[in-house]
Amino acid sequence: MNLRALAIAAAVAALGLFALLNWPAITAPTLLTLGFAEVNAPLGLILLVASGVLVALFLVYIVFQQAGVIMEARRTAKELKSHRELADTAEASRFTELRAFLDGELRRMEAQGAATTRELGARIEQLERQLQEQLAESTRTLSAYVGEVDDKLDRLLPPPQLPR
Repeated sequence: MNLRALAIAAAVAALGLFALLNWPAITAPTLLTLGFAEVNAPLGLILLVASGVLVALFLVYIVFQQAGVIMEARRTAKELKSHRELADTAEASRFTELRAFLDGELRRMEAQGAATTRELGARIEQLERQLQEQLAESTRTLSAYVGEVDDKLDRLLPPPQLPR
């Protein structure tokens, strides 16, 4: 129990003990004026019952207040839960969008890389053909020069005699 509950319990116990000790005075009949009539009744008992009724009414009021607070807290908790779920859904949606964007960018980069590779391969093949053509041309030119030198040597030098 907390301190407040202990204080209330002690006050109720003290009031109960006070009423018990003074019970004969509480139940003693007294002449009461109601405004339009006079009645002989125990004033202490009437005040005790009226106080009890007021306490009961205040307890009912407190219970209703607590119930209202609990219902409001429950409604707020449900609302917070729905907002949290909505935020989680939005976050998941953003992650999905990010994944889709990254996948698209990756595919675009792969396609760009493949296109660059094809272009590079085509350029290498073109350069190989040009190199082969230049090599073939150089070979033909060299063969022509060698042939000319051979012809000049044949003209300048007599053919060698083969031993018989």
